[in-house]
Amino acid sequence: MTISDFYSAPIPLEDVRAGDVVRTRPVFAPQLTGAAGAWQIVYVSTDSRSQPIAASAIVLIPDEVPDPGTGAILLYCPPFHGLGGQCAPSQLLATGAEYDIVGIEAALARGWVVAIPDGQGLGAGTGPHTFLAARAAGAKPMLDLARALYRGSHLDVPIAPVVAWGYADGGRIAAVAGELQPWYAAEVDLRGVAAGAVASDLAVLAALLGRGNGAGLAFAGLVGLARAYDHLPLRQVLNEDGLVAAAEAGHLTVAELLQRFPEPLAHWCREPDPWNNQWWRRVLALETLAHVKTVVPLHLYHGALDPIVPVRAGRRALIAYRQRGTRVDWREYDGDHHSTAHWAIPDVLARLTHDIASDPASSGPEDADRTSHP
Repeated sequence: MTISDFYSAPIPLEDVRAGDVVRTRPVFAPQLTGAAGAWQIVYVSTDSRSQPIAASAIVLIPDEVPDPGTGAILLYCPPFHGLGGQCAPSQLLATGAEYDIVGIEAALARGWVVAIPDGQGLGAGTGPHTFLAARAAGAKPMLDLARALYRGSHLDVPIAPVVAWGYADGGRIAAVAGELQPWYAAEVDLRGVAAGAVASDLAVLAALLGRGNGAGLAFAGLVGLARAYDHLPLRQVLNEDGLVAAAEAGHLTVAELLQRFPEPLAHWCREPDPWNNQWWRRVLALETLAHVKTVVPLHLYHGALDPIVPVRAGRRALIAYRQRGTRVDWREYDGDHHSTAHWAIPDVLARLTHDIASDPASSGPEDADRTSHP
């Protein structure tokens, strides 16, 4: 079976459950020194209408044997890579082109299985990627990946506690997965969630991106949300040039998006503020964080000098989760968006290691504000 066939071959979507494994194949992850093996998998998930869809991922088996009581399955959701199919982590890791590997290597070194979903629209998806739609399209494939590992007995994955981790848009997906898990995937033994550089209020973040250096990200967000919420046609908000650009954007990486679309988002739109109509405001409200209390501990962190997702956005997420009664802690670093992603890795793994040894249903310590400076 060719690479294309592995991802695109039809799968039966009748009489299937979310989390069912459809097909697997072993691959080599040349960049990772700590992986004893790797599997690309195609499995069943659901879309924003709760209809079954094909999803894909890569599962990395650690070379290290964990100490007793410390083994885990890490659901890792990387930052936004782009809207196009070539941005799927399961393909990038198999070809040696993935740049976000430091945290993955550190988790493998602890003896953790690392499972990385491609996200809706990438890999087995038909594109474009559903960027910014964490609640409608991102969190369910993440949780269904854990189900797939539980059911895929031939993948050499031991039954173990699950922890979730993501950064930026990946952090939003991990945080929402923590919210959805009790009712969507109660059988998944989730113990803790770590999320860095997240924004609770997507409407505020979208407006900031649309006017600044991240205008290409705002354009990608418009495309990604319209893909997830297919009752929102882009023709409502984009002008003719914008519609042509959106078709092109669906094939681009994040670097290409930033280079191709430096203009303010309004340049491509019919109105100065494309988000300001009742349908798009409703979608942005649906995609906020902290809709409900997260049962497991939540670890939020942010860079004080982050120019992409301002630190005040992360602080608002902290407040919103605390108001819901979530056990949440906070760490702030004297770094920007990219440096914080690396500086936080040891702290994140230490906190998730503590969660693995804890009962998620038991009462935890009181919330704590902690500031860490490398």
